[in-house]
Amino acid sequence: MSELLIKNAVVYDPINKVNGEKMDIAVKDGKIVDSIGNGADVIDAAGRLVYPGGVDAHTHIAGSKVNIGRIMRPDDSRLNNKPRTKITRPYTGYTVPNVYAMGYGYAEMGYTTAFEAAIPILKARHTHEEFEEIPIIDKGGLTLFSSNWMVMDAIREDDLDRVAAYVAWGLEASRGWGVKIVNPGGGEAWGFGKNVAGLDDPVPNFEVTPRQIIRYLAEANEKLNLPHSIHLHCNNLGKPGNYTTTLETFDICKDIKPKRDRQAVHLTHIQFNSWGGNHWGDMESKGDEIAKYMNKNDHLTIDMGQLVFGSATTMTADGPVQYANAKLLKARWANGDVELEDASGVTPLSYHPESYIHGIMWAIGLELALLTEDPWKVLMTTDHPNGGPYVNYPDVVTLLMSKKKREEAMAKIADLTFERTSIATIDRELDWYDIAIKTRSAHSKILGMVEYGKGHLGVGADADIAIYDLKPDETDSTIEYEKVKAALRRAAYTIKDGAIVVKDGEITATPMGRTYWVKSTAPSDAHDRMMADLKMKFKNYYSVNFANYMVQDEYVHNPVIEECGYA
Repeated sequence: MSELLIKNAVVYDPINKVNGEKMDIAVKDGKIVDSIGNGADVIDAAGRLVYPGGVDAHTHIAGSKVNIGRIMRPDDSRLNNKPRTKITRPYTGYTVPNVYAMGYGYAEMGYTTAFEAAIPILKARHTHEEFEEIPIIDKGGLTLFSSNWMVMDAIREDDLDRVAAYVAWGLEASRGWGVKIVNPGGGEAWGFGKNVAGLDDPVPNFEVTPRQIIRYLAEANEKLNLPHSIHLHCNNLGKPGNYTTTLETFDICKDIKPKRDRQAVHLTHIQFNSWGGNHWGDMESKGDEIAKYMNKNDHLTIDMGQLVFGSATTMTADGPVQYANAKLLKARWANGDVELEDASGVTPLSYHPESYIHGIMWAIGLELALLTEDPWKVLMTTDHPNGGPYVNYPDVVTLLMSKKKREEAMAKIADLTFERTSIATIDRELDWYDIAIKTRSAHSKILGMVEYGKGHLGVGADADIAIYDLKPDETDSTIEYEKVKAALRRAAYTIKDGAIVVKDGEITATPMGRTYWVKSTAPSDAHDRMMADLKMKFKNYYSVNFANYMVQDEYVHNPVIEECGYA
């Protein structure tokens, strides 16, 4: 039995309403416990900042699109390199790190859990092969259903139970954790060189609309009693004026009553969907309008998708927007089609502070987090690597905690940015408790992972703990932001399941993390109808055999399976 005592910690654990209390944390056999014996190993935190291990509910860390990004960016593979050691494999890459650096980079910052945000069922086996190679952190993935023929056929026939049966089957086939929706209907339209322009624009050949796709999948999600809500990437991403579509989308699930203590819908990287104006020439922020809606409604959550200046590799199942990015910026572009399921694209680019458009995008993410009053409603993300690499999270934290830091950044950004945003007028500065919510607690709650011991330090939780080399009582985060950034970038200790995996910012151990997935059931009659349709599509349309399609158990290492039933 392994035992560990962390003494004199200044702890922030919002799920358990612990706000900067000086306390000890006892660990036994990888779990938080009330007390332990006298022979335990001891870490004296000496008044330093202690958080639960970080949780990232929306990131792109594994799968075919990430590999395409690596192939497209040989220049990126030469960045952030570290050689092999006795403990670690080689690190390579900045915007699209190799699989080893994915795990090491998160762990070095005190993160212990990350969820891949888009898994096509057909390519899920590839994703799990990469999960196996990402060290240390626990993982899960969200399965794409947004332009799937099976889903749209069932919607056209008004068969909600068949939609739910397919979602249950698709989650098991992909070993996924939740339902991801990207530009609903747009992926199928892109197969014909088109897109969907609005929530009521019919999808070619199916005559269903994005509004219907969202609504049916949200209702199916609740029928299946899934731990996470639908996870939605809105239509019209990356287009001036798209905030009106976003606000309209917010209302679609307003009357849905979640079966669990969570939101009815999570909308992701909303910075990219909070744009006003009619064209690039008059683009402006509508982050304030989005925040007003968030302050008045409790059925939804969002994440920032914060832009970070410098290199990025944009990748998404929103194929049309990537083609548009490539044409607009004369950039490299890769297109992907997942037969009968969705489309995707990858475009490398850079964000420049001299560009007022990029400046507005930078400001919007911060506006969303600072103008939304309840910190539990807005997660801190960069939509890695779309808004910027996740290793820049410490820099984003300092922008949220320090107006002075924001003013320093604004001095380098195009002046027109501040005529079209409200960021320069915002005085709010988040504190350590707020940051714990936005980087840990809310991520876990939104995903449905609290009961699995993620994002908190209550008795019975996983002993995933981050200790940072700064003392909150002696550090003024509004002024000493460089100190804050340095401490958060290299944790003094990262503890995973009670074992020290990082010490003084260096990897000390590389255990294999867990993979979380959901197994749900639907009524047998709906399942039978769905399977008859599915087998027909495999026979007539798919280029793979049904028997070779599903992810086998052998591909999922250290699985944790949530079993839930039809309600």
